[in-house]
Amino acid sequence: MFPFRSHHPQRSPQNGAEKSPVIVDEVRAADEVEGSASQDVGPTTNPGAPSLASFCAKSGKATFFALAALTLFAGCKPVGPNYNRPGYTAPSAYKEIGASTAIVPPPNPSGGAWQPASPSDGMLRGKWWEIYNDPQLNQLEERVSANNQTLRSAAEVYLAARDQVASARSAFFPTLSAGPSISHDKLSTNRPLSTATSTNNYNDLVLAGQASWQPDFWGRIRRTVEAARASAQASAADEANVDLSLHAELAQDYFELRGLDSQSRLLESTVNDYQHQLELNQRLLKGGLVTDVVVAEALTQLETVRAQLIDVNEARAEFEHAVATLANLEAGQLTLQPEPLDIPLPNVPLGIPSQLIERRPDIAGVERRAAAANAQIGIAVSAYYPNITLGGQGGFESTHGGTWLQGPSALWSLGGQATELLFDAGQRHALTDQARHNYEAQADNYRASVLGAFNEVEDKLSDLRILEQESTVEYRAVNAAQHSLDLSNQRYKGGATSYLEVLVAESTLLTNQRTATDLQTRRFAASVQLVLALGGGWDVTQLPK
Repeated sequence: MFPFRSHHPQRSPQNGAEKSPVIVDEVRAADEVEGSASQDVGPTTNPGAPSLASFCAKSGKATFFALAALTLFAGCKPVGPNYNRPGYTAPSAYKEIGASTAIVPPPNPSGGAWQPASPSDGMLRGKWWEIYNDPQLNQLEERVSANNQTLRSAAEVYLAARDQVASARSAFFPTLSAGPSISHDKLSTNRPLSTATSTNNYNDLVLAGQASWQPDFWGRIRRTVEAARASAQASAADEANVDLSLHAELAQDYFELRGLDSQSRLLESTVNDYQHQLELNQRLLKGGLVTDVVVAEALTQLETVRAQLIDVNEARAEFEHAVATLANLEAGQLTLQPEPLDIPLPNVPLGIPSQLIERRPDIAGVERRAAAANAQIGIAVSAYYPNITLGGQGGFESTHGGTWLQGPSALWSLGGQATELLFDAGQRHALTDQARHNYEAQADNYRASVLGAFNEVEDKLSDLRILEQESTVEYRAVNAAQHSLDLSNQRYKGGATSYLEVLVAESTLLTNQRTATDLQTRRFAASVQLVLALGGGWDVTQLPK
């Protein structure tokens, strides 16, 4: 520890309290200065002693230049490595393209005349769910943004992280405090070194302020602010990721519900057809043209489809409740009228793979945590350098209220302190290595997140492409099954075959129709998942600075 101080205590001439022998000489010198300062005009009692004004002026100049030098020194480059985003080479194009609804940008001309695009060029923006042109969906998505409690919680986490940045910045400035102290002291007359003329009973009135400042010579505070800012940005990215995930989850649940409405419409139509078949066979039974077995088979098939319809309605109710939860509504507050999924599947612009890194909030969050971990290295390195603290205090002290705030009662002091840790058994070295390893771990997490993001987009692109192919084939299967049923009905009505052939054809048609309807729902779900994998309408320019 290397303390250095400049003191100027002044006490009122009326203060008769006994001084400790350790500071007798200092107080005597101060009393002489007080005596000279208390004269309005004329020479001082000690012509060689400096006046209070000249002493303060000289001390103030020296203090000013010292503080100026310290301020310049505090602006030096902070210790520790500066941050560079971990490198990752993006593929030039996506592999699993081919779906008609995935819009791929044209290739770069051979001359390379194009400029690198910004993350939002040709991409989804803002309210990405509006591409589906469903007013009911748009209304529900707006409720997620305004009322979802999970999203509000993420927003509060970000605000807390932002406050941490403000807290870290406060260390750039000195701390100031002030307050009065009033006491009446009675000293023992039998204390050591007490004399008959010593004052044993006196007042002590003090009004003083203190200031303390740690200049950021080595960059510890700057690195702390840097880490706090990066962590706050990571929290903002987390909030954006929660927002994106909630909106995508609601859209997916909504389309699953609408897909079940399509299933319900199909099954209700099938129930009506099977009801007519049952009634026809009952009439044929009365005419003696069929047996009870045929009627029993028709009834069995009818009740089977009715059971399937009930099962679909049960699943629909659960999806409706899930939508209500995401929209921050009680289940009883939301009733979605049946509306089959008959809207066309919209196109989703892909952009180029290099844009993905800038568009995914989860990647941005991991990258910002890598930046925060890098700043922690500088904080750890700063522990190798001495801590320097500057301090000062000033005010008034007297034994009487009448002289409390007068010039002779003034007191002040300025000082500094520097401390350097000489031995810590390798603790600082271990903490620095720990910070470096934490950064490498975050950098590896970033690369893994980027790789996973690219592969996730490829997954959703392949889903869309394969589901589109499967839907095309399935619609052909539906047409073939319908034709087969028409032929079986003709053969049955002409008496060329049994009713069993009709039952098989009807069952085959219903199975293919349900599969085709389910594929349409899965294509909408894959479309939403592709939007989610692409980052929705978000990009890194939306991160707070």
